[in-house]
Amino acid sequence: MDTNVKMREAAQTIDALITPSLLLDRKRLERNIQRLAEHARKLGVVLRPHMKTAKSIDVARHVFPREPGPITVSTIAEAEYFAGHGFRDITYAVGMSPASAVRAMELYRRTGADVKLLLDSVEQADALAGVREVTGVTPSVFIELDCDDHRGGLKPDDPKLLEVANRVVAAGANLVGVLAHAGESYGLSTPDALVKAAEDERSATVRAAETLRAHGHACPIVSLGSTPTAHFAENLEGVTELRAGVYMFFDLVQHGVGVCGLDDIAISVLATVIGSKPEKGWVLVDAGWMALSRDRGTANQQIDQDYGVVCDEKGRVLEDVIVAQASQEHGILAIRAGSGKSMPDLPLGARVRILPNHACAMAAQHHLYAVVDGDSPRIEARWERIRGW
Repeated sequence: MDTNVKMREAAQTIDALITPSLLLDRKRLERNIQRLAEHARKLGVVLRPHMKTAKSIDVARHVFPREPGPITVSTIAEAEYFAGHGFRDITYAVGMSPASAVRAMELYRRTGADVKLLLDSVEQADALAGVREVTGVTPSVFIELDCDDHRGGLKPDDPKLLEVANRVVAAGANLVGVLAHAGESYGLSTPDALVKAAEDERSATVRAAETLRAHGHACPIVSLGSTPTAHFAENLEGVTELRAGVYMFFDLVQHGVGVCGLDDIAISVLATVIGSKPEKGWVLVDAGWMALSRDRGTANQQIDQDYGVVCDEKGRVLEDVIVAQASQEHGILAIRAGSGKSMPDLPLGARVRILPNHACAMAAQHHLYAVVDGDSPRIEARWERIRGW
């Protein structure tokens, strides 16, 4: 085992960790999980959490404390990992390729995990016949819908919707429903706009399902969701399941959208002060974009957080201190432009926690979580993460 890995695993408190290290606040995680679970129950839908953010069986066990439940994944590697831990109801919510479809069906054959695929074209539908022939397994598939011009998918009123559905059936596959993701909601910032986005997502998805049913397709599952619309949805009539992923951790983008507070953000990178440039008002830390990611998701929001908001070692926000610049292994802390605040005293060796712009991207830079409880320095556990594709 690598010496640094051994030292990370031997550390009992965060002050003994090699930095940069990824921290996960367990109580914030549990509070975030409970919040959306209760909202889904009130709306009368199944919650199918997206595990692409956490990529961890230990996090999944906090979502499903009794037994594995329905999940969403973004890679076949995730599907294989969670299937290996007993999960059997899995939606692969990325447009399928023939190779990924074969791999998913082979996973079903080995484990019994029902991995539902996603497509939006005749070409993908036609490829299912070959997948079925090669694997001997009948694929189950969603048609992806475009409800807000954000990414892939068919418009609910696109004539190709019925054509694709018919070709899925002709290929000998099971059409299980429709799936949408309101990605444009990440660019919103007011409650009224988010409520409207959630309703637009619902009405578009339900309309497509009704069209398919009117032409003989059962369409039993109507699946939608993004973290903003999941939290602001007021009515999910006609919808069967709700998906969201980053809600488990939250991040600065979601804070800018208005979905969470800074004290809801459950992950951070622990970093160490390695120098300063007093004449420039800079403090240097040992966490650059390799630890924080290069995601600048707040750049187009009302408040740009640059590469992350800085907290002290206990997780208390240092007002207007941000990671203003990042190179591979260096972060430069500075006071936000226009602020009247002064840089707090951060001597050589001091520790800080840096909140993520995008939790998925920050977590992806690390192989495990050091689990903590609020401002306590004690490391409660270490939870692994799955990586790769």
